[in-house]
Amino acid sequence: MEIQASGDVRVRNILGRLEMILDNENARIGVDPSFDLKASNLRKSRCLYELTMLNRKQTPTDISPSYLSQAKHIRNKLATNSEKVEAHLEACRSVVELLKTVAQDADADGIYSEEQYRYGAMS
Repeated sequence: MEIQASGDVRVRNILGRLEMILDNENARIGVDPSFDLKASNLRKSRCLYELTMLNRKQTPTDISPSYLSQAKHIRNKLATNSEKVEAHLEACRSVVELLKTVAQDADADGIYSEEQYRYGAMS
């Protein structure tokens, strides 16, 4: 029983930490330019890894009902997080495309490109 209680505390701590990470990331992504998405993602991944390692030998019937409620709550936060991360990545792709277009337009400003200049100079 002591081992189970010890595992319960660890699972509860990891779930609590994961929830705090998700709340922080969901509040700051796309709003705080200093937010480190990569570091936050590493923390999320670490929590999920720890949960996997703690529960790898358990069957679904071994899981405490209190975890199911907390896990459902966290699953909803993960869904929100997934949407926010996807929107952030799409915004990054848009900025990259915009910069690429600006760079291409600057190269095509009526002056010969390097390639056109090279071939024209040889004729």
